Amino acid sequence: MNTIKVIICLVKKMNKDEIIEKIKFELDKIKPFLMSEGGGIDFVKYEDNIVYVRFSGACVNCGLIDYTLKDGVEQILMNEIPEIKEVRKVD
Repeated sequence: MNTIKVIICLVKKMNKDEIIEKIKFELDKIKPFLMSEGGGIDFVKYEDNIVYVRFSGACVNCGLIDYTLKDGVEQILMNEIPEIKEVRKVD
């Protein structure tokens, strides 16, 4: 007799408050790298699956900030929090 085993994995979706908490947690892990170069990053808001951040210090005038944002911050956040669709910087 053949037995078919079905495994159902239920993944709980995070609510907005949980997502914001996770965003802040992930940004706190990134901050030391930016601080080592005289920069910084702060969470501004999370709206419509988009994270808004503000860079400070040396990051403000850095010519590579767009790479840091898209290839660094955005990729990390999107890998850790699937609900996030984009990360944008605000001035």
